[in-house]
Amino acid sequence: MPEGDTVWNTARVLHRALAGTRLTSSDFRVPQLATTDLTGWTVRESASRGKHLLLRLTAPARPRGAAPADGPRGAAASASAGADEPHWTLHSHLRMDGAWRAYAPGERWSGRPAHLIRVVLRSPGAVAVGYHLHELALVPTVEEDRRLVGHLGPDLLGPDWDPAEAVRRLAANPEQTIGEALLDQRNLAGVGNLYKSELLFLRGVSPWAPVGAVPDLDGMVALAQRLLAANRGRWTQSTTGSLHRGQTSYVYGRRAQPCRRCGTAIHKRELGERVTYWCPVCQPEHPVAPSPG
Repeated sequence: MPEGDTVWNTARVLHRALAGTRLTSSDFRVPQLATTDLTGWTVRESASRGKHLLLRLTAPARPRGAAPADGPRGAAASASAGADEPHWTLHSHLRMDGAWRAYAPGERWSGRPAHLIRVVLRSPGAVAVGYHLHELALVPTVEEDRRLVGHLGPDLLGPDWDPAEAVRRLAANPEQTIGEALLDQRNLAGVGNLYKSELLFLRGVSPWAPVGAVPDLDGMVALAQRLLAANRGRWTQSTTGSLHRGQTSYVYGRRAQPCRRCGTAIHKRELGERVTYWCPVCQPEHPVAPSPG
């Protein structure tokens, strides 16, 4: 499930495979970048911001006095304003079904069917293949915030993580349901359907409770960060502490199965444009504030 931790892990895979290397070829299979050629570009780093993946590159230096070379669809010349080594960012969003895979040269690509490939980046030591990527774009790195990620709230796994700011943003719309508020990346970046459902179960809060009625938003935000951080560096997402198949979640993906706490059948229903899972007994519609002490 491509949530904040999955994107963080994916960024690290690409960083290990490509950072510091010069691309020997590129193949974009999306209309907006179909004529783009990144051959000779150097990969500086791969990073994540919430659910957004940012591959930062440097274009080849232009010989002194030479006319600006055509950049990606002519963009490099206009954005770099004559700079010899303009910095660019290849942005992608995994959404629900996107993925990047790194292969050794000559290794068989086994990640997904070939018709789902959207981009191939080759370097001397690795081949990075992007499957079913969304919002694929190439922009000047200096414009990342303005064009790509500036609207996002604090990143649960990023250096900008600020729990107080996340709480402030959540509380700014007290009438919104907490389930929808947690998925709004403008509040805090990285929570998806899985973590939303699990977090609310662990806090004993109904997904339909208005934000203004939720006790201890500080505690909820702190737990959200701990849950994602616990799964950083591994692909199996677990909120229960178990990595065994069928034992990794409390409510997510467990419709009609017994609650691990009370035995009540887990419910599943749409909330906004997404589904949610919850236990109607452990997560009452009207949250009760914890008793002092």
